[in-house]
Amino acid sequence: MTGPVLTAVLGTDPVVWVAVGLALVGVLGTLVPLVPGALLSLGGVYLYWWSTGYTDPGLIVLGALTLLGLLIVVVDWFAGALSAKASGAGNLTTVLAGVAGFLLFFVAGPVGILLGVAGVVFLAEVRRTGDATASARTAVLTTAGMLASTVAQFLLTTLLVLGFLLAVLL
Repeated sequence: MTGPVLTAVLGTDPVVWVAVGLALVGVLGTLVPLVPGALLSLGGVYLYWWSTGYTDPGLIVLGALTLLGLLIVVVDWFAGALSAKASGAGNLTTVLAGVAGFLLFFVAGPVGILLGVAGVVFLAEVRRTGDATASARTAVLTTAGMLASTVAQFLLTTLLVLGFLLAVLL
């Protein structure tokens, strides 16, 4: 059962409710590895746009939301590698950490990604440089960068959905 205010604002069209729900699920999806949260939210925006006969939101708002969504995808794809490079990891270390994080997700979930990346960065950097202290620092900074990327994705996707909802409600 829906409240009268939401029904008055969004109407009774189930496609509109699915579109808004998809956009909101996308925000939560940014917190789950391998779930394309921003793309789910954009899917909700485009589903709503389709349901209105391609009239609402307008093309400028739709373009801005699309660009924001694409920025979030870029952050998602490249933030881990960029944080590894920024923390001083070598190219091979960056590639190995990405592969390990991806594979360990299926074994231990999100914790597997973080521990796998940190462990691989540490071990590969110790092997490359011979300096355990600097390697530990690189591993910690890489992991912190990955966590910061998740926070950035969550906040940016929340901004995307809020922009979408404001466009729908106004």
